[in-house]
Amino acid sequence: MNTANGENFKQVTNLSALSDEKGKFSSLSTSSMLAKAGVPLSHTLIADNYMVIKKVYGVPVVKSRITNKERSLLGKYDFNQLEYTTIKQINEELELLKKWAMSPDENLKADADRIMEIRARELKYLAACRYTLISNEIYNGYMALEKYFEDISKYSY
Repeated sequence: MNTANGENFKQVTNLSALSDEKGKFSSLSTSSMLAKAGVPLSHTLIADNYMVIKKVYGVPVVKSRITNKERSLLGKYDFNQLEYTTIKQINEELELLKKWAMSPDENLKADADRIMEIRARELKYLAACRYTLISNEIYNGYMALEKYFEDISKYSY
């Protein structure tokens, strides 16, 4: 193999499908990686529901906020509301929820599924409001959640 071709081969193999043009992983790449391994059926069903609504209507049309009971469930596990989360926080949360959804503890499994449903509703609300509630560009965890849904749904574009 000649050295010029060898160098090009090295450069191409060093770049990942999940990396940017400079070869660095982005925060959203982690969301994609989370979607590649061991996704619980409940997550897939929630993502499919979200993607079908998005595909049919263009944006989710449901504008319901989460209830105080749902807010307290998020608080029980020290999770913020979606509009106050970063991509890193959502990626960590998705990792936990995937583990909990496969747990032998039925209460933990039920809470994990319920939290995913809450997250989907929050995402629908934010999308329906055209993300105008987000006042700070640091809080962009909704992007990671939407990317996760796109990657695990069979109805994504």
